[in-house]
Amino acid sequence: MDRSEITVRLANPDDVELIVRLIRELADYEELAHECAADPTALTAHLFGPYPYVEVLIALANGSPAGFALFFTTYSTFLTRPGIWLEDLFVVPERRRTGVGRALLGRVAEIAAERGCGRLEWSVLDWNQPAIDFYERLGARLMDGWTTCRVDGDALTALARAAPAGAAGGAGGRRPRRAAPS
Repeated sequence: MDRSEITVRLANPDDVELIVRLIRELADYEELAHECAADPTALTAHLFGPYPYVEVLIALANGSPAGFALFFTTYSTFLTRPGIWLEDLFVVPERRRTGVGRALLGRVAEIAAERGCGRLEWSVLDWNQPAIDFYERLGARLMDGWTTCRVDGDALTALARAAPAGAAGGAGGRRPRRAAPS
């Protein structure tokens, strides 16, 4: 495929059903469909509500949906600079190895640079060797010595209940602000 036939754009509210469909395809690919509870109403609020939490890029190949990248702002205390966390990068199977993934990741990197971010980070499943190889070809470093931690469901509720009374008085009431549009 000619790379000029690939376009990448920010998602708009009309894309929510497409994004949810792609999220479900990603969950199937990662063998995590049983954990996928993608909700179009929640996604709409989180993308386009008064306090956007995430942004999504849509890739089109010859005008047809070919993939997406979902990302959000982070912060590096060591660099004292913002960063971007790429939560999901997904290319539909029939468009893999055509430049779509590179176009999506390249646009996220461009946004990070435009916003003065110090890093772009993401995780990859350790069994997903094609993705690992792709990321390494693009210059990504695998971060040995780091293990992802997660608290969710009942454990998250229990941990929140264990917080000292009044502990949320600091940043707990703040809402995230959306980074400046690119």
